[in-house]
Amino acid sequence: MAGKFRLTLAQLNPTVGDLEGNARLAQQAWATGRAAGADMVALPEMFITGYNTQDLVMKPVFHQAAIAVIERLARDCAEGPALAIGGPALDGAGLFNAYYVLQGGAMRARVLKHHLPNETVFDEKRLFSAGMVAGPYSVNGLRIGSPICEDAWHPDVAETLAETGAEILLVPNGSPHDRDKMDLRQNMMVARVIETGLALVYLNMVGGQDDQVFDGGSFVLNPGGALALQLPMFQEAVAHVDFERRSEGWRAVPGDLAPLSSDLEQDYHAMVLGLRDYLRKAGFTKVLLGLSGGVDSALVATIAVDAVGAQNVRCVMLPSEFTSADSLEDAQAVAENLACRYDMIPISAAREAVTATLAPVFAGREADLTEENIQSRLRGLLLMALSNKFGEMLLTTGNKSEVAVGYATIYGDMAGGYNPIKDLYKTRLFKICRWRNAQHRAWMQGPSGSPIPDRVITKPPSAELRADQKDSDSLPDYPVLDGILKILVDLDGSISDCIAAGFDRADAKRVEHLLFISEYKRFQAAPGTRLSRRAFWLDRRYPIINRWREGSGEG
Repeated sequence: MAGKFRLTLAQLNPTVGDLEGNARLAQQAWATGRAAGADMVALPEMFITGYNTQDLVMKPVFHQAAIAVIERLARDCAEGPALAIGGPALDGAGLFNAYYVLQGGAMRARVLKHHLPNETVFDEKRLFSAGMVAGPYSVNGLRIGSPICEDAWHPDVAETLAETGAEILLVPNGSPHDRDKMDLRQNMMVARVIETGLALVYLNMVGGQDDQVFDGGSFVLNPGGALALQLPMFQEAVAHVDFERRSEGWRAVPGDLAPLSSDLEQDYHAMVLGLRDYLRKAGFTKVLLGLSGGVDSALVATIAVDAVGAQNVRCVMLPSEFTSADSLEDAQAVAENLACRYDMIPISAAREAVTATLAPVFAGREADLTEENIQSRLRGLLLMALSNKFGEMLLTTGNKSEVAVGYATIYGDMAGGYNPIKDLYKTRLFKICRWRNAQHRAWMQGPSGSPIPDRVITKPPSAELRADQKDSDSLPDYPVLDGILKILVDLDGSISDCIAAGFDRADAKRVEHLLFISEYKRFQAAPGTRLSRRAFWLDRRYPIINRWREGSGEG
């Protein structure tokens, strides 16, 4: 029996629904592995369809087409290494999340996922049937067990595979990024290695899909838990892993260990990759945004330039009589620092025209929030006109703190196609700005240096929709607001939990009220990069109409 086995890992970026494009990526990886003398080339979970498919995979014509493409791949990749690839499978009346092993022109093995995640962004119990736990498959004399993603988060599947003769574990994944996820994955996989005594390969996909970002970071663990290979996060990579049979079993020959980035860098890289892939996969090459002179739009502009290059980013200042001289200077400074296009379109004349048009209907009523929101909606109208005229996707710039409490104008500054900072609280946003000012990486297309002027970060935040307006006029200070939101949203906590953490009851009740009444705005908001396990959309699903408040059922 052979004492060596070469496995090629393809940490690649599929597109949901692009069956032919994903098949080409798989075949290119297979050709790379064949040239390197690989015994097997492995791709991640559900690679042929892209992931997360949501209900698309249940459409019969779609999953049948995906299965047909896999069958064709088997024929096209007959002469060379085995090819392992994730995709849907039919078995009886059930639709399954499966992992196929193709060799010699045919399907040699098929593994069906057993544990179906049904939390956060996953609805796999809605989409798939649960497969039975089966034993390992054999490729060129090596018995391989493949727990599919969630299957490896539970001990039973890996233990069954070890007990039925598996000699290594290959875990294909479609695991989306959230903060601290990498540490959790590695700790969980070390547990599987310790329990089974087997080397383990954790293979993850990479790339953005809607709000989710798959962060790669694939790795190999040897028996005992020692790290033998670490692929980079947020970047495509193809790597060859050599396994050797020793007296104590199979072990991976140690390879490169890519450094893992800090949590701030991971957040920033996720936002850049999420935006870049959303644009590319949606068919856009250029973006525009309203640049207000504030910190939120400055960060979005920087993310955009790092994602697609300054030549593809248009920044637009739309001043009114309430726009300060500082904001005008700061917006222009950000655009100049980033070397992107900068247009100025004053809105005062348009606002006066709208006000005059509405005057007969509004007669006898005092000016209020209505007039403030007219400014924001005019800006949204003008930015969407530019988007239509030039084919540039409009980016929105509301942070998670604002999105949570509805501190944004629907059909105004909420207008747009994507929001990179949607899951970034304001207090963390300041830290991200300072991190980007101090750092530059090869994957950034923007300039080094400090693109965001210090004054933009330090000045009091303001929507500038009325004279001398500050965010703190309408909201608790951001450290207080974010602290309460982290309890109510991220931890699903209570008013009592907020009070126990030292926050004022009145502040907590006010934030809870704003959180609930703003659900209708979030329902209509642009998608944005998911950074946490409680991002607004699939992670947190609340009714739009909801009269419950904590304590409302008490006598």
